[in-house]
Amino acid sequence: MGAGAGSGADAPAGGGHRRRRAARRAALDILFQADVTDTDPSDVLAAWRAAGRTVPDYAADLIAGVTANLEEVDAVLQEHLEDWTVPRLATVDRAILRIAVVEMRTGIPPAVAINEAVEAARELSTEASGRFVNGVLGRIARVADEQE
Repeated sequence: MGAGAGSGADAPAGGGHRRRRAARRAALDILFQADVTDTDPSDVLAAWRAAGRTVPDYAADLIAGVTANLEEVDAVLQEHLEDWTVPRLATVDRAILRIAVVEMRTGIPPAVAINEAVEAARELSTEASGRFVNGVLGRIARVADEQE
């Protein structure tokens, strides 16, 4: 997955948490837009930059990680969804989950990735989505711990 996704190059000490959160939100917005318009996320990213919108490097890394590994990411999600399918997920929830899976697979501590995903779901989707996202990602993290 994106080699720079866990590097933190655009998230130096002092404000790094806020920068990472802003980058996650930019990645989420781009992935959401790409999903609802059936456009390649890299094309949406290019359009944002062409329009003069600043997209942090970490956001671009997350988008690249999701795009390059979409089948694998969705397979991980599908394996841990109970009585649900990836295509049936709300678009925003699907994007949130995909970003969190990429982050967990690129070295972000699962607790951080899960917390950020739950916060995004609560703010941008529904309270129920926050609980749902927490449950799915918690199952993924537990399986990953068992495999180590």
